[in-house]
Amino acid sequence: MLILLPPSEGKTAPESGAKYSPAALGYPSLKKTRAQVMRALVDLCSGSSDHAVSVLGLGPKQRELVGVNAALAKAPAAPAIDIYTGVLYEALDFASLPSIARKRADSTVAIASALFGLLRPSDRIPAYRLSGDTTLPDLGTLSSVWKPAISGVLAEVKGPIIDLRSGAYLALGPIPEEAVDRSLIGRVLLERGGKRSVVSHHNKATKGRLTREVLKHGKVPKTIDKVPGYLAELGFPSEIREPKKDGDPLGLDIIVYET
Repeated sequence: MLILLPPSEGKTAPESGAKYSPAALGYPSLKKTRAQVMRALVDLCSGSSDHAVSVLGLGPKQRELVGVNAALAKAPAAPAIDIYTGVLYEALDFASLPSIARKRADSTVAIASALFGLLRPSDRIPAYRLSGDTTLPDLGTLSSVWKPAISGVLAEVKGPIIDLRSGAYLALGPIPEEAVDRSLIGRVLLERGGKRSVVSHHNKATKGRLTREVLKHGKVPKTIDKVPGYLAELGFPSEIREPKKDGDPLGLDIIVYET
């Protein structure tokens, strides 16, 4: 089973360490596209900072991130799971997991990235700023650039896929036809007074906690019909949801009850 996670805008930059090595990353079929996106981002951020700020959608207090991107080739790298921050990754609390659970992560979790496509948690990367809905000059929308490469990787995944990516990162690499019948598009719903709604904080924190429990548990279901029962055993009641369009993957509603 593979859990697909979104990245986070917030990142912790390593203060030292070896620089990023493209050849050392997992999912080697993404190497060419990674190089294209990296080159386009560095070129953008090595030119007019005003233009880069506009293209990247940065706020007035985020201008320094242009310089961070311009220096990516020389920046120190650290495991992706340590780079990404925010509610989801705080709830996952990877560093506190037992060592055997951390060892399972590379075969159980993939992190979506606008710059790197997909990452194993242990893949060493620099901190960067690039959102999934960005259009880079001379390259185009990131969804058009990444879609064939990421979907190609997902087509080769064996076993169930629980896709917990957010919308912009789903668009970077939709579940391909070859994997539709073994994939679930997850969302988190808060049930309050008999009514269900999507709440951002519950969404992110629940995805982090769910991933943590899967890594601790070890054993995973072999087919998607077993997923709801498996998650219920871990403390995450869920329901299968029919897709809105024929040919799309089934949905997975993970329910959080207000206490």
